[in-house]
Amino acid sequence: MKIVIAPDSFKESLSAYEACQAIERGFKSILPNAIYQKFPMADGGEGTVESLVSATGGVIIETYVTGPLGEKVLAFYGMLGDGKTAVIEMAASSGLHLVPVDKRNPMCTTTRGLGELMMAALDQGATRIIIGLGGSSTNDGGAGMIQALGGRLLSKEGNDISPGGGGLSELVSFDLSTLEPRLKDVKIEVACDVDNPLTGQNGASAVYGPQKGATSEMVVELDENLTYFANVYETYLNKTFRNVPGAGAAGGLGAGLMAFLSAELKSGVEIVLETLRFDDHLKDADLVITGEGRIDAQTINGKTPIGVAKAAKKYGIPVIALCGGYTEDSKVVHGHGIDGLFTIVPGVVTLQKAMTNTAFYMEQTARNIATIIQLGAQVRNAETTRDLMIEW
Repeated sequence: MKIVIAPDSFKESLSAYEACQAIERGFKSILPNAIYQKFPMADGGEGTVESLVSATGGVIIETYVTGPLGEKVLAFYGMLGDGKTAVIEMAASSGLHLVPVDKRNPMCTTTRGLGELMMAALDQGATRIIIGLGGSSTNDGGAGMIQALGGRLLSKEGNDISPGGGGLSELVSFDLSTLEPRLKDVKIEVACDVDNPLTGQNGASAVYGPQKGATSEMVVELDENLTYFANVYETYLNKTFRNVPGAGAAGGLGAGLMAFLSAELKSGVEIVLETLRFDDHLKDADLVITGEGRIDAQTINGKTPIGVAKAAKKYGIPVIALCGGYTEDSKVVHGHGIDGLFTIVPGVVTLQKAMTNTAFYMEQTARNIATIIQLGAQVRNAETTRDLMIEW
């Protein structure tokens, strides 16, 4: 029996790798002779670098880059086992967690650090770069990133525009002749699991600006600035991306990556599955175990468990999902490839206790599922024996 284990992280409790280990321990205690393959998963947000690096035998590289407010921060990126693919979480350099609550202001925060991470990856020989867009503190449309990669975004005085979403109003022209030449030979894929356009009531500023520290007045200005930014670069580049689903991701970074670097926006979990060549490991599997911290109706919108389940269903493989908690509307996942859904929490416990004991609860739930599988096999064998005796 071959069991594929492919959960996402359980936020603030277990990494995806730790979840894999706990599930395997539980199953092995009952089914020690089964074959287990573990794939720590992610969907482009936190944990994507760790998941892909650990699954491919790659390395995580730390380096100092420009942080959201212009200070130096210690960030990281991953080089996968092929030695040619770099994985970057933009939040490692430009994330909201890097900005103290009282200093959050998307008028000022920059994506320059992301561009510096990309340069570091190019120096390591990367010819493919995967970028996860979750958790940003920025609203600059990727302007800081382009500046770090050598592009010039110029004011009417011929100076570089100021950092942040506020600086976009200064832009009058571009000079991309100085853009890093190695980028021409690099494939850039963007893990994006939101479908917001660049501007408007569903755009980057209106939907995500407030959580980054924008006041209602700032939201209006930021949206106007992104609109102006798009007008200028669309005239310059003779192409538009503002209404492409995902253009508004990470404060308009999605649009900037498409416009300036010809990046392809894709589902985060699909990128991870493709990079891991997940399908190749499913063809002879008997069971797939996936999961994440919370499963609800939104899980079907590109989250890890559904991505894993859809891949498994191509081969008719049953899928069980584990979670810390699920809602009444979570039943919709059964129509998207998940056959069984189990919460690992054993009863009414405090949040703190649930977070502290996640690994233990995970292992115990996996053990219980394995026991059911074992009992089911015994029942089938007993029925077969009885039927044979009756026939005889």
